Amino acid sequence: MATVSADRNVAPEATATGTPEAVVVRFAGDSGDGMQLTGGQFTLSTALAGNDLATFPDFPAEIRAPQGTLFGVSAFQINFGSTDITTAGDAPDVLVAMNPAALKTNVDALKPGGLVIIDTGEFTKRNLDKAKYDVSPLEDDSLSKWDVLAFNISELTIEAVKPFGLGNKEALRCKNMWTLGLALWMFDRDREPIVAWLNSKFAKKPELAEANIAALNAGHAYGETAELSGPIKKLHVEALAAEPGLYRTVTGAEAISIGLVAGAQLAGLPIFFGGYPITPASAILHNLVKMKEFGVTTFQAEDEIAAICAAIGASYAGQLGVTSSSGPGIALKGEAMGLAIMTELPLVIVNSQRGGPSTGLPTKTEQSDLYQAIYGRNGDAPMPVIAARSPSDAFECAIEACRIAVQFMTPVILLTDGYIANAAEPWKVPDPAQFDPFPVTFLESKNGDDRLLPFKRDDRGVRPWIKPGTPDLMHRIGGIEKGVDTGNIDYSPDVHQAQTDARIAKVNNVADSTPDQDVCLGETSGTLAVVGWGSTFGPIHQAVRRARAKGLDVSHIHVRHVWPLPNNLGDLLKGYDKVLVPEMNSGQFKTVLRDQFLIDARPLNKVSGQPFTIAELETAIADLHG
Repeated sequence: MATVSADRNVAPEATATGTPEAVVVRFAGDSGDGMQLTGGQFTLSTALAGNDLATFPDFPAEIRAPQGTLFGVSAFQINFGSTDITTAGDAPDVLVAMNPAALKTNVDALKPGGLVIIDTGEFTKRNLDKAKYDVSPLEDDSLSKWDVLAFNISELTIEAVKPFGLGNKEALRCKNMWTLGLALWMFDRDREPIVAWLNSKFAKKPELAEANIAALNAGHAYGETAELSGPIKKLHVEALAAEPGLYRTVTGAEAISIGLVAGAQLAGLPIFFGGYPITPASAILHNLVKMKEFGVTTFQAEDEIAAICAAIGASYAGQLGVTSSSGPGIALKGEAMGLAIMTELPLVIVNSQRGGPSTGLPTKTEQSDLYQAIYGRNGDAPMPVIAARSPSDAFECAIEACRIAVQFMTPVILLTDGYIANAAEPWKVPDPAQFDPFPVTFLESKNGDDRLLPFKRDDRGVRPWIKPGTPDLMHRIGGIEKGVDTGNIDYSPDVHQAQTDARIAKVNNVADSTPDQDVCLGETSGTLAVVGWGSTFGPIHQAVRRARAKGLDVSHIHVRHVWPLPNNLGDLLKGYDKVLVPEMNSGQFKTVLRDQFLIDARPLNKVSGQPFTIAELETAIADLHG
């Protein structure tokens, strides 16, 4: 699903020139209609036009749902404009519906007076029945509150590609390019980058490239005709005034992959990634496979347990071990996480959260693995946890996870979710020189007079890292409790108490190496603080901004280091009369804040598999503020 949405649930606010500051567009169709590809290429053209943007791909859970069914609809939403964009938008201004099921599942989200573009060629009796329509919406008044442009895209596509000798089935695969051409015309976008991409994609089948280009051009040309007689109008959205620099669009999965490699480079280590395919985490493995020249080794294991154990083995051998999964796979990795905690080896664990429990909602987004990340292992097994707030923020969060892992000899969990992993936004590529290196030092000689003490801790509680095979430094390591300093097997009561306390203290000391919590928007005290973590950043920020514009005393605090929490966070939160915690779960971070700081944090919970809208948060802020 591709949606371009303004950060508002009313008509986009126009600039002084009469053009809108932002627009929301949603492409929706059958999972075989190429809506994700259409949205991705529209995103590319929008980025090249200089607009700020945010996207929201929304996939069906089934690998190939029955064609034309309600649960087989795939959609892509994009919000783009000449102003700062932090969400994929609330209500779309434009909906492109490729079949009856896409119309039925998405039209209610379209803002009143918005434009819906419909492919009448798919509105057959059979498809209407699959979408549970008793009467075609094209024949009653159910679409009366929107502008409707209905025409036979299927037939027009077949006509456009007829010279290339394609059969009907192959010809209809070009429908998404016809639709993309129309969208490019509507928003004054250049076709040349898409033409170049098609020529590259179909380099070995030039007839398919030519057919898709013909469909693209036909959709573009149709816009000019439709403008003369229908509700469709050409709309130019100004570019965003941006700082000079190198920009690219980036998804969360891409940003994490680049950040992991950057973190390993800053540590001076090769990186080993052990993974197993699972939605929506698989893209990290796909991206890292392409980065071998940066000292990256990738390993697709036979299961989740093998993947993390291989990564732990790599860390033992002196590399930076990394593994990745989603909630079900993270559960399977739980025992091995305890092994990494007990052996005190660096490890980065990326959890791209999805709806749960069990298989749950494989392609939908939630934040419901926070308890699992902070508490979800047997024994007292503390581990630092970091949460990225947006696709581009995932880059710095990945570097931070690498830093903490190697500096504190601990596994670290990096939380993203399905929204962050799949969504895209513009990213100003940073100067590598702005990141301070954190080179690793391996122990190379005995550290206890004339003997080796592999678990002798420094003033932060961190043990040394010893590469196996280092002369005279043979040592034992494993999951059974071990003696203080010596590392010899020892599970006596006093030793277990001392080592448990030491591991807890080491993780707590991570907070001394992280910045104090800041206030993203607003004051450091007042009536209401809205506290978030992870991907709720965009809608919270916009809702708080609007509330402040209405005169409400409300501030936005967004937490990156969710365990251990920033040292100043408790005192900061106590400066507000009320605290609201919006989460895409049943109230997990709210409970953590209550537990740690004894504050009456109020929850706002959503577990629908969809992100918060700005309007939902605005209402909650107004109700609680009073």
